Amino acid sequence: MRAVLQRVHQASVSIQGRVTGAIGRGLLVFLGIAADDTEQDMQYIASKIIGLRAFEDQAGKMNLCLRDIDGSILVVSQFTLYADCRRGRRPSFTDAARPEQARCWYERFVARLREHGLTVQTGSFREMMDVSLINDGPVTFLLDSRRLF
Repeated sequence: MRAVLQRVHQASVSIQGRVTGAIGRGLLVFLGIAADDTEQDMQYIASKIIGLRAFEDQAGKMNLCLRDIDGSILVVSQFTLYADCRRGRRPSFTDAARPEQARCWYERFVARLREHGLTVQTGSFREMMDVSLINDGPVTFLLDSRRLF
């Protein structure tokens, strides 16, 4: 499982001009799911996001997590995080989970975040979405459950 986290002042996702999810200060999470992901992969990424100290304290150091700032999360599924662009010019998506499998993991991931009392908004799975955000920093983090980066 992979995630790209953007620290934001605000973020939203819309489909055909209608906003389906929006947050204020917090994290925009683009989530990619691999064909061979397991419960352990999902737990690792969720745990990292829940406890990640990505927000500055009064001294300007990244010491605060989402709970500390009463922040929110916007989760958007993004299978292209598993694109393999090493050969040719057309990306290969063979490592990405099939849609039915990915939807299940996506929903479990969102539920896991909510179980921890976080405010979570979502995009719509398998829909073309317009994502808007105002970066805070900008600050971006890459997470991979296999710890490849």
